[in-house]
Amino acid sequence: MNTAAVIALEQVRFSYGGRTVLDIPQLRIAAGSSVLLRGASGSGKSTLLGLLAGVLRPEQGEVSVAGTAVHTLKPAARDRFRADHLGVIFQQFNLLPFLSVRDNIALGLRFAPARSARVGRPLDDEILRLLQALHLDPDLLQRRAGTLSVGQQQRVAAARALIGRPAVLLADEPTSALDREAATAFLQLMAAQCAAAGTTAVVVSHDDSLQPLFDRVVQLQDINHAGAAHV
Repeated sequence: MNTAAVIALEQVRFSYGGRTVLDIPQLRIAAGSSVLLRGASGSGKSTLLGLLAGVLRPEQGEVSVAGTAVHTLKPAARDRFRADHLGVIFQQFNLLPFLSVRDNIALGLRFAPARSARVGRPLDDEILRLLQALHLDPDLLQRRAGTLSVGQQQRVAAARALIGRPAVLLADEPTSALDREAATAFLQLMAAQCAAAGTTAVVVSHDDSLQPLFDRVVQLQDINHAGAAHV
């Protein structure tokens, strides 16, 4: 594992409606590692992911991701950075139900020229490889995403996030709709793909039983000086 920090936060502060939600003096995450982010409901976990993704900007402090000072970028540049360097798995998956599995996965590359260049093989070959690696039947390629089971949708969302070997994968409660056995199996498959691509994984989950699957567990209350806050 590369010990260089792919994520670095310094004196980061973020507020909603005058209430300080995050006050993080420092956070560093090593490149290639897998990190489980834990915290009570409303403690700012999703807000932190938003700062790392460049969806939100801190009111003060520095947010560096994959060598880029994300907090200094204008909105359009943050969008381009996110598309090229980050994979995101949303809690509700955010697949387009009327598109096929193949087209949902390919969406991860549509506005990401640098990420597209990293595919390194015909696109359909890479999509098929990811489907097989995530234990999805290749016969699902042309199925509309809206017809899939929750578990299948989750793995398609993971394939979309992983295609093009992003530097960082951010996942917000990606296993919340699964039982423990299915959640463990999914995270093991995802971790194997991240390790093979050199992708750093930061995963938010409320499930304590998943902790052994990660290199590091970060308890938000240990790094966030704002304490409990409503998000």
